[in-house]
Amino acid sequence: MSDDFGRQPPRRRVPGPARPERSARPVGRPRPGPGARPARRPSAPRAAAPKTIRLGSPRPRLRLVGLALTLVLAAFVVRLLQVQAVDASTYAAKAEQNRYVGYTLAAERGGITDRDGVALATSEDAYDITADPTLFTREQLKIDDGPEQAAALLAPILGQEQETIVKKLRPKDKKLRYVLLANRQTPQVWKQIKDLKSALATKSETDPATANVLAGVLSVPTTKRVYPNGDLAAGILGWVNADGKGGGGVEQQLNSLLAGKDGKIRYAQSGGRQVPTVGSTETPAVPGSDVELTIDRDIQWAAQQAITDQVKESKADRGYVIVQDTRTGQVLAMANSPGFDPNDLSKASSVNMGNAALQDAYEPGSTAKIMSMAAVLEQGVATPLTQVIVPNRLHRGDRLFKDDIDHETWYLTLNGVLAKSSNIGTILATGQLGKTQAQANQVLYSYLRKFGLGRYSGLDFPGETPGILAKPADWSTSQQYTIPFGQGVSLNAMQAASVYSTIANGGVRVEPTLVRGTKGPDGRFTPAAKPKETRVVSARTARTLAQMLESVVDDQEGTGTKARIPGYRVAGKTGTANRVDPATGKYKGYTSSFAGFAPADKPRITVYCAIQNATQGSYFGGQICGPVYKKVMEFALKTLQVPPTGAKAAKLPVTYTP
Repeated sequence: MSDDFGRQPPRRRVPGPARPERSARPVGRPRPGPGARPARRPSAPRAAAPKTIRLGSPRPRLRLVGLALTLVLAAFVVRLLQVQAVDASTYAAKAEQNRYVGYTLAAERGGITDRDGVALATSEDAYDITADPTLFTREQLKIDDGPEQAAALLAPILGQEQETIVKKLRPKDKKLRYVLLANRQTPQVWKQIKDLKSALATKSETDPATANVLAGVLSVPTTKRVYPNGDLAAGILGWVNADGKGGGGVEQQLNSLLAGKDGKIRYAQSGGRQVPTVGSTETPAVPGSDVELTIDRDIQWAAQQAITDQVKESKADRGYVIVQDTRTGQVLAMANSPGFDPNDLSKASSVNMGNAALQDAYEPGSTAKIMSMAAVLEQGVATPLTQVIVPNRLHRGDRLFKDDIDHETWYLTLNGVLAKSSNIGTILATGQLGKTQAQANQVLYSYLRKFGLGRYSGLDFPGETPGILAKPADWSTSQQYTIPFGQGVSLNAMQAASVYSTIANGGVRVEPTLVRGTKGPDGRFTPAAKPKETRVVSARTARTLAQMLESVVDDQEGTGTKARIPGYRVAGKTGTANRVDPATGKYKGYTSSFAGFAPADKPRITVYCAIQNATQGSYFGGQICGPVYKKVMEFALKTLQVPPTGAKAAKLPVTYTP
């Protein structure tokens, strides 16, 4: 029996009720024979069968999805091979343009002020103009002359030659990512560059032929040192070099304190711009401390003006003035002429960029006689009234000594020897310090050392000279007799001023100071350490010396009459010494000087002036430095509101009648 797929099986018949007997077959219709199909009998009406929904086969769809996935995976594989193998170097180069970069955050440099908080050196916002040379290549700009076009735009703004900028933007090292185009530029300069960058960027968006040749020019925030008073106190302040470090003066001496501590920042950049969504890491900078000097700006100005005018009038090589508080040792002014403007070092002479008042070593001349007289009085070998016969010439050793002027034999008191500044009288007086000349030399040497000669002043200032003071055993035959009146020994202006401050302070030497204190980032003020004090001579000897110095200024026989100040008692001493030319090492010209303090009977202020190699007019210290002393001392007394004492001078005798 065969099966036919898709054919319905025969329906099962259900027996129904008995039907009535059919009538006889009509005549003429044949009877069914064997094998004949029986005629279908009429049946009762049946209900329609329900329709069946047949589902299609899932296999075609699975094949289609599998094919699509295969194509997608194949595309990923091909792209991966292209990125990692075929175009690996190209994409690495592009990635190089989008990476993390780091910069130093410059700490704000501390300020420098005078004793009253007036700014002498400050820092202002500035920018270092930098560039990424890889952003100026043809691959980035699609042009060959990107560095040249950028240089043409930047040169007039930065004040540089185009060729210089081109060399920086097209370095030999093709991988170089950072070059410094200009340091410490003003905010106005960076704004000009930013405006140009913005204009080029806008134009390049609408004009594909325009390349933004400044896209690779960047900036790093920093600060710029500014000296609001120009050349005022430049020798003290110094300057800051291109690296942001102190190059001289207090800026160099206290650089670590002023500089603070730089910070760092690291961020992602793309095409020369920071990517803000990536984030960054930053270590903040710590600002430097502020430094308060002992200088009084007004007194400094008066001293600088007075010495500048006299140096010009005398056509001298240089000059210096120091003003010191006799009680505390604090330096109120330290002026040099000629000087320089630290705001513009391009116009400064290297010869004038130091602090000559501390760096020049020279023979002081007669202003050093005060130390010889101090030794004589302290040792008790003479008094101000001791009589000294001063001949026109004095033979000692291998030389014949004389005074500044020819004269008949003078009959002077020891006070008169100082008042008339007699070299011969000083040699005779110091010769009494020992039984032999060698012993006298040793005693004098000990006092010179106690007054501070041959050693640093205590300021710890960059480039300061300790001067030259040989040991007595090394003194030549002539030095034994020249050192007592200030030749054959050298010092600097600060040392010379300190000698007179020691006498003014009752015989106690206080190391000079330039710094009153510092103020840290937290705003807390820390005063400077107390200076070292050393007793050099007794208070009695100091008072006697002050009276003797008054005779130099007040007595008509004195050499310092041009230093008189109406209403005040003034103590002072002139000096005129042969000068050693630093260029040749031989004597040429003179060192003219004047030193003193006031009020003489109650000292408050010491002023010292020296002028090197005056070539016009007088070269005597009393004539050209006396007036400078007077101007500066009058101004300082008025500024510090020091009143006259009203007491009368002692009027010690200068001469005697034999």
